[in-house]
Amino acid sequence: MTSQTIQTQQVKIVNADPSALGLFGLAMVTLVASSQKLGITDGYSLVIPWAIFLGAFAQLFACIQDSKRNNTFGTTAFGAYAFFWLAVACSWMIKLGVFGTILQADADGKQLGFAFLGYLIFTLFMTIGAMEANKVLFIIFILIDFLFLGLTFDAFGVAPNVFHTMAAYAELCIAIVSFYGSGASVLNAHFGRSFLPVGAPFGIFKK
Repeated sequence: MTSQTIQTQQVKIVNADPSALGLFGLAMVTLVASSQKLGITDGYSLVIPWAIFLGAFAQLFACIQDSKRNNTFGTTAFGAYAFFWLAVACSWMIKLGVFGTILQADADGKQLGFAFLGYLIFTLFMTIGAMEANKVLFIIFILIDFLFLGLTFDAFGVAPNVFHTMAAYAELCIAIVSFYGSGASVLNAHFGRSFLPVGAPFGIFKK
């Protein structure tokens, strides 16, 4: 009888940081959607594909990849906003009558107000977490807070002109800062140095 030596080898799989793609998806969908809110463009029809493929699928991909990297914050943030954009796209399609006139006639915009309120609450505590990521991400979350604040009050009919405008400009600013954040994620990793600074964490809650 011959003895056999069993060797165990550990293989480590390294996944690239998906933040660049997730932030690019967020930048694209908010850029297109803000153009409609600001009155630069009309209608929802050609916003919907960007909401589904960039707002939802790109961020969902980033969510799954962050999960593999054991990044709870990134997984939760990208996943939550991915499903938000899927829900928003479906809501727009209902308003446009894609799923039939019965659903279209039964739509109550105040229900969206409660959904926006829930996301405002979610974004507020995620903003606290973003303080210990980097300052660019923190700015993005602050702007998302203003977006959901505007969307919530607009949906409930409270000073709709004021809060609709707030939401529109907040969304445009989200796009601009997210483009910067996406570029920083790509170029900083590509060059191996801080090519585009994103700002150090605040160091208040996490030492």
